[in-house]
Amino acid sequence: MRILTVLFLCGSLLSAKVAFGQEIMEDKVFEENIQTVQLYRNGGQVSAQMNTPVIPLGNGGLVLEFDDLAYEPDRYSATLIHCDADWTPSGLKSADYLPRFNEFNITEYDYSINTRVPYVHFTFPVPQVTKSGNYILKVYRGRNEDEVVITRRFMVYQDQAKVGVQLLPPSMNEERMSGQQIDVLVNYGSRDIKNPLENVQVVVRQNQRWDNAKVGGKPSFVRPDKSQLEYRFFTGENIFDAGNEFRFIDLRYVRTTGRNIVSIDMKDDVVYASTALNEPRRTSSYLEYLDLNGQFIIENQERGNPKLESEYVLVTFSADTGEEAGVPYVFGALTNWGQSPQAKMTKNGASGDFRTALLLKQGWYDYQIAIKKDGSWNTTLMEGSHFQTENEYDVLVYYRDFGSRYDELIGYTTINANKRRF
Repeated sequence: MRILTVLFLCGSLLSAKVAFGQEIMEDKVFEENIQTVQLYRNGGQVSAQMNTPVIPLGNGGLVLEFDDLAYEPDRYSATLIHCDADWTPSGLKSADYLPRFNEFNITEYDYSINTRVPYVHFTFPVPQVTKSGNYILKVYRGRNEDEVVITRRFMVYQDQAKVGVQLLPPSMNEERMSGQQIDVLVNYGSRDIKNPLENVQVVVRQNQRWDNAKVGGKPSFVRPDKSQLEYRFFTGENIFDAGNEFRFIDLRYVRTTGRNIVSIDMKDDVVYASTALNEPRRTSSYLEYLDLNGQFIIENQERGNPKLESEYVLVTFSADTGEEAGVPYVFGALTNWGQSPQAKMTKNGASGDFRTALLLKQGWYDYQIAIKKDGSWNTTLMEGSHFQTENEYDVLVYYRDFGSRYDELIGYTTINANKRRF
């Protein structure tokens, strides 16, 4: 039996019917009963939940975790789809990148313990693959691949190209106080690469986001004698808005209010909470503090097992956008970077502020308030942008060999701007 009563309080819900195509090649949750989806690199501590899902080929593992808001476990299966650098399916067959049949039963689960909203917590160790590149992990009900419930992206790389990254003040004067410039040097001396100018692609992303990733672009310098590619631009192609440190809420407690939570109301069937009013920070001075770079962790300071004993809390977010035009969204990993239907805030007639409600499992959540303009997200209007902001950048290097059927991921590195994090 599904637990839908609480979810209808959140507003409009996801459709359970999947529209196939590019939609299943993205990070997405297709059913409202599936909550708190995390795919991350294995690690022994709570902070591992923030690990980006990028692993070296043959060395390292990923784990998928999610909750099904139900009294009894359903049957779920998973399959892996190999993709090219642009996240379209590659020319490989599953036998080319998996040593076994490409369907895996998700059999590891546990029941929640004494929670108001009952749920079943599923854990799935992602199988090892034999080829580098991009992958989609697709989870579906039973053995029916048309009933997709979750899709998640991950990457597997071979360390064949050394990637050097410099984080510099922007070369564009008007962005020196608000941007961060990423220069990349690729040394491919340990790999025979043909026509690197055309066949190598570099992708840079910020804080595990895909919506503002810098994709492709020809190298500014090719040095065949040194087997090097340089990506150093002077017209802004490699400049990111630095943004601001993320706002956060502390939901590790339900018997008292955590930081930036102004009220907690524990009912018999659900816990309600409200955040402090989110006001514009665009004109405020930069304030340094530790954050999770837009991610979240599941943690409980009141009970023993956070994965099974944490309550689900219906959290009302409110924002005052001042004179800024546009509809605000709650933006971060908690809403799949604005893609969740509940991310969109609506105006409250009585108070004049914008509000939305998210069902969140106990933990610590980072977020910002973004305005959607011309189909893209703008966080600067509400949050401001400061070059001092701590951000994490992933750099991925893809190569399509002559006659190959897929894009290899031959190099990867990560860098922190002004490194400070939990």
